[in-house]
Amino acid sequence: MAEDYEYRGLMAQAWDLLRGDTSAWPDRPFYRAIIERRDGPALDVGCGTGRLTLDYLQAGLDIDGVDDSPEMLRICREKAAASGVDVEGRLFEQGMNRLALPRRYATIFVPSSSFQLLTDLSAADAGMARFHDHLEPGGLLVMPFMSKLWPGRRTPPQMEWSDWHKLGEARRGEDGATVRRWVRARYDHEQQLEHEENRYEVLRDGEVVEVERLGRSPCVRWYSQAQAIALYEQAGFTVTSITSGFTFDPAGPEDTLFCILARRR
Repeated sequence: MAEDYEYRGLMAQAWDLLRGDTSAWPDRPFYRAIIERRDGPALDVGCGTGRLTLDYLQAGLDIDGVDDSPEMLRICREKAAASGVDVEGRLFEQGMNRLALPRRYATIFVPSSSFQLLTDLSAADAGMARFHDHLEPGGLLVMPFMSKLWPGRRTPPQMEWSDWHKLGEARRGEDGATVRRWVRARYDHEQQLEHEENRYEVLRDGEVVEVERLGRSPCVRWYSQAQAIALYEQAGFTVTSITSGFTFDPAGPEDTLFCILARRR
């Protein structure tokens, strides 16, 4: 695998710590309900440290996971071993636009809007093609999209960095150190791209003892509902529903978080 992956170092190590308890996140029952309605295996694209993959395996679902970060996958395997979940032959280290997996799936889902990390349009098209080819005929692709990435109602200025703000802070159990994540962003509204810089800090006794900076420019592409639908249709999918967030209610034009469910033609 190439070394060009984003989730590394302190970002990977502190990922679960800074997210905290995710058991009540609404996407957890949403994807599970979809998978259980299907007759066949499922693929979790961008599975990371196994938030959903491990949960669904424990529930008896037939599910594989793929991620491009070896560090996140290593954590996933450690968590699986600690909880007695067998992930042998189920975790793959690949980018979503380069998928080459040994079997086909009834359902592919890409949680956490991870598809939008493919900021290059040609890479996004390649990812859609790989999803299409890894689905069984009539298989279902489920992805959430964000059509707005900035907090609040005011649209930020074109390509001006925001101030740094603290996105998360938590105490590490193994050594009692405090880990903080700071972030700043700027937005290219013409290209629909977000650029982001992260600063991770480790503190002991109130003193910063480690700092790690991570940036990706651009890091996320956003899509309108019409653009996301076109992406599916161009790749050979038939859109069956667009939901409001992680519900089964139809999305309205005001929804900035929506999920698209589509069948492979």
